[in-house]
Amino acid sequence: MNDERMIKLSKRMSKALRHSPERVGLTLDPSGWVAVTDLLDALGVTEVELREVVARNDKQRFTIDGDRIRANQGHSVEVDLGLPTATPPDTLFHGTVAQYLDDIMRDGLRPMNRHDVHLSPDRETARRVGARRGRPVILLVDAKAMSDDGHEFRLSANGVWLTQHVPARYLTS
Repeated sequence: MNDERMIKLSKRMSKALRHSPERVGLTLDPSGWVAVTDLLDALGVTEVELREVVARNDKQRFTIDGDRIRANQGHSVEVDLGLPTATPPDTLFHGTVAQYLDDIMRDGLRPMNRHDVHLSPDRETARRVGARRGRPVILLVDAKAMSDDGHEFRLSANGVWLTQHVPARYLTS
């Protein structure tokens, strides 16, 4: 499958598994899983194509477990991924663009239309995330201080750190 087709299919899968499953006739279970065959039928793709997207996706957005599939994080629909709390590294990173910086430095990082704030384990990943919307700005998150102050973190299957909110006092640019 060429890269353009893979990207389009990945976006369709994200829409179906993270944001609007009902638009393609799917119902996610409470943990976000759906039968692989149901997703194949809903999207009109082959299992080979689906597995190629899962394997080649640079962000490892999806997990297949036996005969079911789900998105690893980033849902705007209600799901409980069942991720246990975890102790984060001392510093995590968030990629954004300059136009949002004033709001972020005033209000902190908020999940917006998702369940959690997504944080990267390294600068390069954060840079790639921020670059999707323009010239990236990398924010450093004092995850150790947050954790020490009682904020909870969870680690998704693809290495993205999740937390409900990052207050501005834990951020530096």
